[in-house]
Amino acid sequence: MLSSKILRKPFSSSSAKTLIDQISQSFLQQKHPFFLNPTLLSELKPSHIKPILLTLQSNPNSALDFFQWTQNFFKSPHGVPSYCALIHLLLRHRMFGPAAQVFDDMVSHFGPDMDVFDGFSEGFKDFGLNPSVFCRFLLEGCCKKGLVDMSFYVFVQMSKWGIFVSDNLVYRLLDSLVNANRVDIVVDNYGELRRLLRTRGFCVYGILMEGFLKKGEVEKALNFHRGMTERGLAVDIVACNKILSSLSVNKEIGIASKLFDMILALGPLPNAVTFSTMINMYCKDGKLDRAFELYNVMIQRNVLPDLITYAILIDGFFKAGRLDEGEKLFSMALDQGIKLDVVIFSSIMDAYGKVGDLGRVVQFYRRMLEEGLSPNIISYSILINGLYGSGRMLEACGIFGQIIKRGLEPSLVTYSSLIDGFCKLGNLRDGFNLFDDMIERGHQPDVVVYSVLINGLCKEGMVTSALGFFFNSLSKGLKPNLFTFNSLMDGYCRLKQLRNAVKVYTLMGNYNIKPDMVAYTLLVRDACEQGELDAAVLIFFHMLKRGFPGDAIMYCTLMDGFCKHKNPIAGLQIFKLMQRNGILPDIAVYNVVLNILFKECHLEGASEMFRQLIEKGPKPDIVTYNTMICGHCSLKRLDEAISLFKQMSSTLFRPNSITFTILIDAFCKEGRMDDAMLMFSKMLEKGPEPNVVTYSCLMDGYFKSHDMRTATELHKEMLENKISPNIVSYSILMDGLCKHGLMSEASLAFRCVLDRHLLPDVVAFSILVHGYCKVGRLVEAKLLCEEMFMNGIMPDDLLEQTLMEYNL
Repeated sequence: MLSSKILRKPFSSSSAKTLIDQISQSFLQQKHPFFLNPTLLSELKPSHIKPILLTLQSNPNSALDFFQWTQNFFKSPHGVPSYCALIHLLLRHRMFGPAAQVFDDMVSHFGPDMDVFDGFSEGFKDFGLNPSVFCRFLLEGCCKKGLVDMSFYVFVQMSKWGIFVSDNLVYRLLDSLVNANRVDIVVDNYGELRRLLRTRGFCVYGILMEGFLKKGEVEKALNFHRGMTERGLAVDIVACNKILSSLSVNKEIGIASKLFDMILALGPLPNAVTFSTMINMYCKDGKLDRAFELYNVMIQRNVLPDLITYAILIDGFFKAGRLDEGEKLFSMALDQGIKLDVVIFSSIMDAYGKVGDLGRVVQFYRRMLEEGLSPNIISYSILINGLYGSGRMLEACGIFGQIIKRGLEPSLVTYSSLIDGFCKLGNLRDGFNLFDDMIERGHQPDVVVYSVLINGLCKEGMVTSALGFFFNSLSKGLKPNLFTFNSLMDGYCRLKQLRNAVKVYTLMGNYNIKPDMVAYTLLVRDACEQGELDAAVLIFFHMLKRGFPGDAIMYCTLMDGFCKHKNPIAGLQIFKLMQRNGILPDIAVYNVVLNILFKECHLEGASEMFRQLIEKGPKPDIVTYNTMICGHCSLKRLDEAISLFKQMSSTLFRPNSITFTILIDAFCKEGRMDDAMLMFSKMLEKGPEPNVVTYSCLMDGYFKSHDMRTATELHKEMLENKISPNIVSYSILMDGLCKHGLMSEASLAFRCVLDRHLLPDVVAFSILVHGYCKVGRLVEAKLLCEEMFMNGIMPDDLLEQTLMEYNL
């Protein structure tokens, strides 16, 4: 068989046959050809290589050794036919790795322009290689080495011969065209490519466009699209839509816009999906006006918007808070006969729920029912959330009942909304019942649900129960968050238990949770309210050490604490520290600073700061004006206070009840009762309504002016206007009556205090005890003292002096 093959070659002479046989045997026996007859070796020519390889084809390793030896022997590269013969031989033995190395060596020697297909084709009959194996190898090799012309030629030949090309090889072929920027091959042969790949589900346009875009070669991609359309080649709009969708996912809105504009200008004709994809992209990017422009372009081009288009636009406008425009689109969709789905209605309900417009939420819920749509769990949850947020828990529970009745499964959001609603109303029992129901239905409570219940317990003062529930929840897998710990700290702060609040703060570290500004503000505020200013300062500087610069609320809280506990100088130092730390004070901070300056009698400093606020901001508010008026009154500067009162008329702020009461109290303390009543008359005439403090100031003024009749008439007027007296107003009334010796009436007023379930303080007891002693009714005075002691009220210095004076 072997001899017959050799005889067919142009080496029929005995010397050539001898040469071929001896060299072949030498390599088969692994002997070095150096031992062969030199004269015979001198006859070796490149034309002998292929016949020798045919002889060695049973032993591919010997063939490789021979090939390498002859390359050194001739001192020049082999010819293309020799390379092709060796590759055929290696492929026949499935030695793909060595074959690839020989192919790479051949390309490096002869360059990318060599024509190897014919040379390879000749080897089929000589080496008996399966054409499919050879073609796939050649196609893969050409793609790898960037021989794009040869790759494409091989692919076409394979398709003609019916040889299957794997999907991976097709992608590699097209990718090599992208890498070489040889889209001209695709454009010139596009029809043939589409015909060959149509049954395989390949989209040549889409693959090449994605290839360019993935490599960031946007201009090449656009030029390819332009070249395709200008040549009149069919580009499928579905493929274009996929490219646009991919760009949308990657948020490449600029590139997508360029491609879309080119589609509008050159084709193919865009459809509803094309426009919807772009509209969705613009909506997500917040460019709603541009999205609406595309909607109008759709109409102009007679492309009918579908449900998806309207859903995207409506959702975009409502999420952006442009509710009126969203409703117009909603109406336009209905006018076009679009059957809107429950998702759109839920989106609209959610938007109105977020702005607190429960009426519109309910309106669209009913409209959804009228359209024959069944609410889903999301729309139910939105409605429940809106109802509980408005305190309409009974209706929210009714909707929850509908969820259960329809066989829907309530979500965690639904449960947490209802539980939070119950907790905010103080109805912890129903909240925990719902919690138990949730667990029975197989729901695993998350940290939100646990935290809502813990917060509810803390708000009701049941911090011990909240802490027990917290630790029990930890054993069931709760991973607490910052809100959980802040709720516990707030609970202890409400009970004035600062030490326990600090313990919770310390506990946070065990769970790798870092406190935030809310946590620090809670602790500092509680410390200030309890007068523990040293602890407040310690917490404050610990916060600064942890890297928190603090905010205006924190500094304001600390400054106000120092001011209320009669240390305004320290408050001013905190204000200066705030400025050094670069924290911009808001008007609340300036209000506190103004109050401090007045307490230190720094009228000029307060006036200068007020002037700066008016000129440079932040703009003064009603509290600012009240602080300034009160400060001037406290320094006996009533004329300036009145001037500020009149100045308020030219601002956005109208004087409130506090403003009037400050001035009325100042007039009363100066004994200017006519001016006080004039101000009171203005208050009654134009508003605001006077409160118990206003009446108390006037009563105190008239009693001190010895006008008991007007004072008592004011008390009756207050009751007739259904303004409930407090312990201060009763104390003023009792003091005035006692000073006029009307002890029976004063005693009756004291009993009214008890009947109204007000708690008399040491001032109220002192007034009545002193009154009894002054008129010689020492027994009643002693009994009243015993009652005071039984109520746990200790005497102040004034009462102790009275008791000592009358030997009680």
